[in-house]
Amino acid sequence: MSSIQPYTGEISLAESLIRENGAPWNDIEAEAVARMRLQNRFKTGLDIARYTAKIMREDMAAYDADPANYTQSLGAWHGFIGQQQLISIKKHFGSTKRKYLYLSGWMVAALRSAFGPLPDQSMHEKTAVPGLIEELYTFLKQADARELGGLFRDLDKAREAGDEVKAQDLQNQIDNFQTHVVPIIADIDAGFGNAEATYLLAKQMIEAGACAIQIENQVSDEKQCGHQDGKVTVPHEDFLQKIRAVRYAFLELGVDDGVLVARTDSLGAGLTKQIAYVKEAGDLADQYNSFLDVEEVDANNVGHGEVLISRDGKLVKPKRLPSNLYQFRAGTGEDRVVLDCITSLQNGADLLWIETEKPHVGQIGAMVSRIREVIPNAKLVYNNSPSFNWTLNFRQQVFDTWSEEGKDVSQYDRERLMSVDYDGTELAQEADRRIQSFQKDAAREAGIFHHLITLPTYHTAALSTDNLSKRYFGDEAMLGYVLNVQREEIRQQIACVKHQNMAGSDIGDDHKEYFAGEAALKAGGAHNTMNQFAAE
Repeated sequence: MSSIQPYTGEISLAESLIRENGAPWNDIEAEAVARMRLQNRFKTGLDIARYTAKIMREDMAAYDADPANYTQSLGAWHGFIGQQQLISIKKHFGSTKRKYLYLSGWMVAALRSAFGPLPDQSMHEKTAVPGLIEELYTFLKQADARELGGLFRDLDKAREAGDEVKAQDLQNQIDNFQTHVVPIIADIDAGFGNAEATYLLAKQMIEAGACAIQIENQVSDEKQCGHQDGKVTVPHEDFLQKIRAVRYAFLELGVDDGVLVARTDSLGAGLTKQIAYVKEAGDLADQYNSFLDVEEVDANNVGHGEVLISRDGKLVKPKRLPSNLYQFRAGTGEDRVVLDCITSLQNGADLLWIETEKPHVGQIGAMVSRIREVIPNAKLVYNNSPSFNWTLNFRQQVFDTWSEEGKDVSQYDRERLMSVDYDGTELAQEADRRIQSFQKDAAREAGIFHHLITLPTYHTAALSTDNLSKRYFGDEAMLGYVLNVQREEIRQQIACVKHQNMAGSDIGDDHKEYFAGEAALKAGGAHNTMNQFAAE
């Protein structure tokens, strides 16, 4: 980010520059230059990456000091969605502190691929990922320009009215303006190829503005969604090569404090594509292979084409499937997760991501406790996934806790707890309380620094569109839109009710005035129907 002066300082700098260039620049207004500079503080994606990396590092240190300082984000699949999130956050909370955006590979595959909707299996074109990062930051920067433009227009009105107190207050707001630009944690999947391919894509993502990149230990050409079956992991050295590749990309581009999130899918992955290369007994590769499902064999009775390995002086045959994948022993998932996490942190990762099959503080905390025996400040990014049935999971957790405590649960059917019949019960209310406090509890008890929801706006878009379609194409017709959308936008002061303004019409009018003066043909005059949405 370029060095930005206070408002009056920017005006003075522009005045000096205009004077230096003499008569040809006589029609350039210093205050207009200052306003345009303030509205575009971030000149490149690398400016954004360096600025937001510093924010994340400060937030990580704050969390280490007090787990109550955890951070949050929602996934965004379009620049407008990300922009509206940050506008809403500033509106309701007055600050973007500890609020990020998440870029989900799942949503890129499902919504942004030129091939059309795809499953989360790294089949989408990888250039769509840096393209979405750039788009998100373009919309966030436009949110800055829009809000500042409003402050500038209010400042002009205060000056015209001779209200010096109001003018000074607005100038203070301009000088202390908080940008909508926040960190994005961006999903690089399994790297889309070998380590060189990972490095090249990471560079594009960083150049687009990403300060934090999340990479997973699945094999790139067999990658599955974290909540699908058939996941296949790679030996640690293969994964560490990609971690190093991402770090090199950060360092090459001068984002020295870029954040690397190492994700392990080992808890739900029962397969590996290859047997790790062992140099000596007990090394990392040998530990990886020790989890394989094997059976001892007689060297004199080996079948044709079978693969054998030596373990403790004995020949064993790893269980190999027709797909040529090797199977891990059942029940080894948590041990593999712990080894993955310790190894990643010891080799350059900054944060961990453990993909789980359910949101359970005790399960996550138990694994983190084991990791922290080796890496005391280990901390997680955690997916508060829409793939979990949160209602059923937490009702069953309460049911199980009460059963263990000897409380009478005979009125409840554990397998039917999702039913609306239980909504008003004591058990359901306790489950909702636990859902509400899950992030706070998990930050305190399970080492979770960052809570995200991968694809919330995928679901909200579907739900709101379904509701609107049902009403608009039904008996309510136009009332279905007015009653449930427009009227609510006005009453809740949703900024995009003035959609022309949100799309940049007022910013364009300002520029027209800078460029053409009195000759400017502006869109925001008295006959613009957007004026019907003036505040009550």
